Amino acid sequence: MAIDTDLTGSFHQEDLILQTARGLAAEVGLTPVSEATGALLALLAAASPAKSVVEIGTGTGVSGLWLLRGMRSDGVLTTIDIEGEYQRMARRLFTEAGFPSARTRIITGRALEVLPRLSDGIYDLIFIDGDRAEGESYVEAAGRLLRKGGLVILRGTHGATSIRDSGLWAPAVIPSGDGLVAAIRL
Repeated sequence: MAIDTDLTGSFHQEDLILQTARGLAAEVGLTPVSEATGALLALLAAASPAKSVVEIGTGTGVSGLWLLRGMRSDGVLTTIDIEGEYQRMARRLFTEAGFPSARTRIITGRALEVLPRLSDGIYDLIFIDGDRAEGESYVEAAGRLLRKGGLVILRGTHGATSIRDSGLWAPAVIPSGDGLVAAIRL
């Protein structure tokens, strides 16, 4: 059965804050997650139920907004990006969306330099949308950072081979929006 792209593209209606974040992403040359992928991120964060989330690749805040909407109300999103200007845009939009600053921890820097400083085994969900060439290293870091039963989600398949070939993960491909690989930390 083929996926009806008209349905998936029109089913999720974004509010003004998400539309603004998406518009800013286009202005700076970024391609944020689709509406369908964003809705799926919110759903997975809610189903977890995620309290501590790491996002690799803040961009202008599109995926972060979706994650925050799905997370527990006392949850904290730690989001990492090398571009401080994009993060300033995201911070403003998180605030405009009604998320208190205590709900986000925005770290500017290379993810592979920041991830080793994060605590082991305490995160519920990690969303990887960073440098594709570093996907395998991000997955390795996720194995250390996630609690057992935690969820890693990769946008695209970069890094997915290490998930598929490792006994540390129970993976699945999710053919939604941009295409995701998700895996539970065993």
